[in-house]
Amino acid sequence: MAEHTRSSITIEAAPAAVMGVIADFDRYPEWTGEVKQAEVLATDDAGRAAQVRLVLDAGAIKDDHTLAYEWIGADEVRWSLVKSQMLRTLDGSYALVPLDGGSRTEVTYQLTVDVKIPMLGMIKRKAEKVIIDRALAGLKQRVESGDADRPAEGADSVEGAGTDAGSGTSGKSV
Repeated sequence: MAEHTRSSITIEAAPAAVMGVIADFDRYPEWTGEVKQAEVLATDDAGRAAQVRLVLDAGAIKDDHTLAYEWIGADEVRWSLVKSQMLRTLDGSYALVPLDGGSRTEVTYQLTVDVKIPMLGMIKRKAEKVIIDRALAGLKQRVESGDADRPAEGADSVEGAGTDAGSGTSGKSV
């Protein structure tokens, strides 16, 4: 079994609000830093992203890849690599656990990355940790700042920019 990296953070918001930001892929470039473009290629029967193309610029790693998403209930999403220029594996998940009666959320991000070029396992784990820590910090800041409720830049209206908080669905992806 491949090694993975996992980290958690507590966000001062309900799980539905957190999942709303996670599911809003079109707005990832606004808060993730490394994601420069995101495009939902396919949706599932519930209207959630099933395949997403991401253009990534994380310094040493620049990539254009496609991920397949699997939504498990309202509080978990998993993804796996469909195709990539630089990556052999990119498997991950966000799992949300309500705290304090649902007013706060513990978010656990798990990630496994393998690149096509040779790289020491220790360096891969460090890169995974950096990716996870930045993503969790960005997610926390995005959710707690209330920016997730504002229309995306260039949006003509709020319609379509929001998320159905009850199901964690959105027309936009990460």
